[in-house]
Amino acid sequence: MHRPPIVSPRAWEAARQALLVKEKAQTRARDALAAERRRMPWMAVEQTYAFEGPAGKMSLLDLFEDRRQLILYRAFFEPGVFGWPEQACRGCSMVADQVAHPAHLNARDTTLAFASRAPQADIARLKARMGWTMPWYTITDGFDADFGVDQWHGHNVFFRDGARVFRTYFINNRGDEAMGSTWSYLDATPLGRQETWEDSPAGYPQDPPYKWWNWHDRYTAEARPDPNWVKVSNAEEAAFRKLGAGPKA
Repeated sequence: MHRPPIVSPRAWEAARQALLVKEKAQTRARDALAAERRRMPWMAVEQTYAFEGPAGKMSLLDLFEDRRQLILYRAFFEPGVFGWPEQACRGCSMVADQVAHPAHLNARDTTLAFASRAPQADIARLKARMGWTMPWYTITDGFDADFGVDQWHGHNVFFRDGARVFRTYFINNRGDEAMGSTWSYLDATPLGRQETWEDSPAGYPQDPPYKWWNWHDRYTAEARPDPNWVKVSNAEEAAFRKLGAGPKA
């Protein structure tokens, strides 16, 4: 293996700072792309789709679990997929392995779910074996063909307004490999992270960063983040807004 040059601590830090300039530019570009995504037009979902869940038949609307946003990943686990019936697709399984705790998404009015054509009994067995806990439904109609995931995996994003459902975004191929963190999921949604530093259309829900963050088992009115940490975050947020960048910039 050909190694890079070995340098002094001072030279190493100089190289890191030079690279950091480019990394910050990439972060700001990613934030700008997410802001543009929040302004994409929506497509009304006019057809009623049917899924099977652990408790029986469900509609696409049911998959929201009474939240406003739904991220639905089409995972390949069904007859004909390599590894069936013991395993799901290897790539889809890697996606499942890196899913963040759903409580943080739920706190932002967002549900993440998986869907395949495998029967529920097989899905339940696979989830138990692999330690996966996300909701996972069985596709029973043409949903996969209609939403671009009949031949390949992908994340479809939907928004619910009462009983109406809209498709707001779709990502597949190498775009899927970046998914898995709370932030990558929220950045794909029409409401975004819902933090005050974001560039979002007027009227979108927003809270100061850090203030809504919590332990995944403590998202209740009685258990808020450390108030001293919140005071610090107010100053940090002001600094970030002055820089015109998000809290990760």
